[in-house]
Amino acid sequence: MGGGPPPQEVVVAEEVLDCLVGGAGPAGLQLGQHLGRAGHRYLVLEAGSAPGHFFETFPRHRTLISINKKHTGYDDPELRLRMDWNSILADGDDDPVLFTDYSEKLFPDAPDLLRYLADYAAKHQVNVRYDTRVTRIRRDPESALFVLTAGGEEFRAKRLIMATGVTKPYIPRFPGAELIDQYVDVSVDPADFTDQRVLVLGKGNSAFETADNLIEQAAVVHVGGPRPVKLAWRTHFVGHLRAYNAGILDMYQLKLQHAILDGDVREVRKDADGYHVKFAFARADEVIKEIRYDRVIGCTGFRFDAELFDEDCRPELTIDDRFPAQTPSWESTNVPDLYFAGTITQVRDFKKATSAFIHGFRYGARALAKVLNERYLGTPWPSVELPAKPDALTDAVITRINRTSALYQQFGFLGDVVVVDGDTARYLEEVPVDRLLDDPPEDAYVVTLDYGPDHDKIDPFDFVARAAQDQANDHGEGHYLHPIVRHYRRGELAATHHVTENLENEWDKEVHVEPLTAFFSREL
Repeated sequence: MGGGPPPQEVVVAEEVLDCLVGGAGPAGLQLGQHLGRAGHRYLVLEAGSAPGHFFETFPRHRTLISINKKHTGYDDPELRLRMDWNSILADGDDDPVLFTDYSEKLFPDAPDLLRYLADYAAKHQVNVRYDTRVTRIRRDPESALFVLTAGGEEFRAKRLIMATGVTKPYIPRFPGAELIDQYVDVSVDPADFTDQRVLVLGKGNSAFETADNLIEQAAVVHVGGPRPVKLAWRTHFVGHLRAYNAGILDMYQLKLQHAILDGDVREVRKDADGYHVKFAFARADEVIKEIRYDRVIGCTGFRFDAELFDEDCRPELTIDDRFPAQTPSWESTNVPDLYFAGTITQVRDFKKATSAFIHGFRYGARALAKVLNERYLGTPWPSVELPAKPDALTDAVITRINRTSALYQQFGFLGDVVVVDGDTARYLEEVPVDRLLDDPPEDAYVVTLDYGPDHDKIDPFDFVARAAQDQANDHGEGHYLHPIVRHYRRGELAATHHVTENLENEWDKEVHVEPLTAFFSREL
């Protein structure tokens, strides 16, 4: 009768887990450590044979752009984390595994991160099943359990946390898109492009990383995309173009053949003499010009793979269908008990804060663990009780803002919360601000570190008047990172206090303390 192999027998795991975590990258490993420490029965499923499978391939040119500043002058491990963008966190660990012990380079090599993640997983005995590629995710209609199929096995859990990252190339739609090379598999040997004309599509770091790799060998390199280049040193968003990858900008401005094109590709055609690209220039009243290239490389980013999910439990997508839509608690907006961790949580602070990167999502993963403990174990968000008096609140806030790495890295996104109830106050650390405002207490203060208004519109290399560091600044004139305390009554903003900015990010002088004490005196 019919051909083909016989159907594979599926082995169903007997144990129903509290949590299944998809992916043993930095977020999946850290979340596993938090879950195990709190008492959840969990398992991390990983397609690769070791942690951090993504970093075995990416970035393609093997240099990370996440800062590894080992020498800071600080002894305080919390302050040192402000400059260490690759270490992940662990609950209850007095001797943490830190990435700064693995490399001296400011921009380290990807293999060093792989070694680090393997050692973290081993030290904390994270419960990971390697070489387990999930091919289907469904939800049992009777039990509401998540059922993940991997090879001939099924795993079942009450909750699912996807920490798989963005694994599929995001390819814009235009005629001929299927003809071009893609960042994920194009050659990284510059000699393969000697004396060629190359178009790189995209204006993120992968595009400029690719272009900079070619500028010594290629005759012409054009980097093209519909939006102007945004520079990280100006916007404060580290996913925008980093100076490390910006060599081609020098070449362009100094008229050395390479160039940046603003506009859209309308069509790519491949002929005997190479690729012919119809490009609509944004700065020339939609002038369309056909330009010939020897190679065209797509570096337009990545997207979340939702195709593993059955239709009845597939998460809604957002931002050009690149990311799963999420609540302020990182839960799917349409699938209960489906959560997300890692770089796919960037949808909550897209191109503003740092959830797309290890030094941001490590704090999100820690906060997510607190959310899960609160919802499913009945464990309240950790807090410290204080007297509701101006001096006590000022002391607590000043102490925190001078040490915290979480609020420093997740500026404007995570905040400390002081909930006032009569003569007492509870101090909660690292709460997602949007989550708090979704269900606000009667009387609360939210403490964040953040930049001033329109900070991304100011060129830091132009002469711009700065707020005086020795004068109180309670009106938000400061553009640089500084503490902001907002008072909410029943979710409505009642008052805001700006602690004046400081070059060294040290807010412990009279000019910082006394105005904050006066603010609490007025508001209390």
